[in-house]
Amino acid sequence: MATAVLTVALAILSGILVGFFARRVLSTPAGWPRSIVVGLAVFATSLPFATWMLDQTGLLTNGKTVDTAAAFAALAVVLLSIGWIFALGLALLVATEAVFPTRQLQNPLDIIRAAIKQRKRTRRYLQIIGIASRHGAGWLIEGRSRVHDDLTTSEQRARAVIATINDSGVTFVKLGQVMSTRRDLVPEPYLSALATLQSEATMLPWNDIRPVIAAELEAPIDTIFVSIDHEPLAAASVAQVHKAVLHDGTAVVVKVQRPAARAQVEADADIIVRLAERAETHTRFGRDLNLAAVARSFTATLLDELDYRVEATNVEMIRNTLKGQAGHPERLQIVVPRVYPNASGSRVLTMDLVAGEPLSRASVLIADMPRAQREALARGLMEVVLEQILVHGVFHADLHPGNVILRPDGSLGLIDFGAVGVIERSQRQRLAAVMLAAISEDDIAATEALLLIVDVPVDADIESLRHDVGIVVTTERYRPRGDGSIFTRLLDVIRHHRIALPGDLAAAFRSFATLEGCLKALDPDFDMFDQALPMVPKLLRRSHSFQHSAVSLQAQASVAAALLRGIPRRLDSLLSGLENGTAGVTLRALTDEPAQNFLQKITAEIVGTFVSIAAVVVAVVLIVTDSGPLLAGGLRLFDLLGALIGFFGFLGVLRVLRQTAIRRRRRR
Repeated sequence: MATAVLTVALAILSGILVGFFARRVLSTPAGWPRSIVVGLAVFATSLPFATWMLDQTGLLTNGKTVDTAAAFAALAVVLLSIGWIFALGLALLVATEAVFPTRQLQNPLDIIRAAIKQRKRTRRYLQIIGIASRHGAGWLIEGRSRVHDDLTTSEQRARAVIATINDSGVTFVKLGQVMSTRRDLVPEPYLSALATLQSEATMLPWNDIRPVIAAELEAPIDTIFVSIDHEPLAAASVAQVHKAVLHDGTAVVVKVQRPAARAQVEADADIIVRLAERAETHTRFGRDLNLAAVARSFTATLLDELDYRVEATNVEMIRNTLKGQAGHPERLQIVVPRVYPNASGSRVLTMDLVAGEPLSRASVLIADMPRAQREALARGLMEVVLEQILVHGVFHADLHPGNVILRPDGSLGLIDFGAVGVIERSQRQRLAAVMLAAISEDDIAATEALLLIVDVPVDADIESLRHDVGIVVTTERYRPRGDGSIFTRLLDVIRHHRIALPGDLAAAFRSFATLEGCLKALDPDFDMFDQALPMVPKLLRRSHSFQHSAVSLQAQASVAAALLRGIPRRLDSLLSGLENGTAGVTLRALTDEPAQNFLQKITAEIVGTFVSIAAVVVAVVLIVTDSGPLLAGGLRLFDLLGALIGFFGFLGVLRVLRQTAIRRRRRR
């Protein structure tokens, strides 16, 4: 009984030692079940192998050693035999981990939840593929379609895409609406087809909305609002808006996110990215659009828009760009609603009620206005947007006629700040350069300025690009009114040459293009090219005021002075080094601690590799020379030394191979 218990204990100890050495010495994250199995194999074969080695060396006579020297030699052979079996066990463990890596055991409940989630995602994935195939848009994903022969024109294919998106649900509709604003990515007629998408949404009952408001405000609703309409003012796919009154009598609107909106968008966002990756793999359409990256960017934007704290920040940013309008009474006064933080949260946003009609539904009111008033509104709105983009660098990035409100007093108000663009100063200057070049019909300057703000492919035909840009800027002033804008045509050129437009600049070009719809709603005869581009020099002078330029020059002068002060010391150090023969070159990339640690690690691995290989070679030489002092029986001293040195060399080579495999896996 005691022998059996000891045997089991030694077997378990063997497994623990195998796992410990695999982790500590070879950096192999071996699982304990596998380590115990290999340990049992090591334990089961070690003693038989050691006995066989004793028989082969002739150290035993009738099962016993004849003298003390033979006993020590026999003990050394036994230890080395067990050590080599142990090393071979480690090699087996490393090999099995390389082929079948151990995975962390998950909580059974997590496994069940993941399986259910995967099942739902797979069902939804197959459902969308089925919808696309049914409408003949399977080519978007597979590169082919069962009814592709019936889709003989791009207009028919565009209708198939729209039908697929409409049947695929809210998230896909919202994504299509965002895509409809990316003229730099989507060609006609798909662009016009996407613009027709409407997210139809039923209005949720008050009993479903009330818990969301109470949870976000963390207070009873009647402590925040005197009254709140139970019937929504408007309903969209992910939110609905209710009128309310605060305790101080202020009329507000409360934007409330639908309870299941985030879960639905998150579930579909993952599927959208998967479908985009598949489309990019199988179709030229997907590859030309770089569809996977576009899908990741758009789904990230959709998820950000679900956090209304982001929109609250956007509102204040836009408000701050308009602070200076009170000092210019001749300028159009545009109203931006105030946000009430105490009545807002991540799923609830409370803002001032901007009374009036959106331009998309105010055609009758606009028609009753005097022509001069309509022209003033259009020109004022255009100036404000241009100033936001070129001077402030913060602008409303979704300024379509539905988001511009014509108020009863004849002024304009802005709503829906889910998308706000931000452009840094250097990019604003380059964008202004493009517009100034367009004014002067300088196609070379316009192309060079455009190349500064876009990511140009290596194989791009710059001369062809310059030609196309020149055609746009030359013919713009002679085109009939209402025939699009220069910005939409420049986006067409950018897309035609497969040039990637940065997201911030794409938002600016999109704002210019959608702004034209607002201006046409106010004044159908308004010529954006004639009115907007001449404003650019005046706006640039506003952004380069004397005070601003002086501060900028002072900052640059301070930086230059600091650099100049350091030149004499650096020059003296260089000359002294040259005089003493100690001048050298230091690679700055290798002076930081991570780089030094990396270099030390690589050096240690190279040295370790050479030492391990050398140890194996020495071991082989010692064993095959058949020379050296004879210890006992047929065993020589060099045989024992060779086996010992080879043991450590084998472990070293095994570690090197394991580290190499790990690095290759990380690169993948």
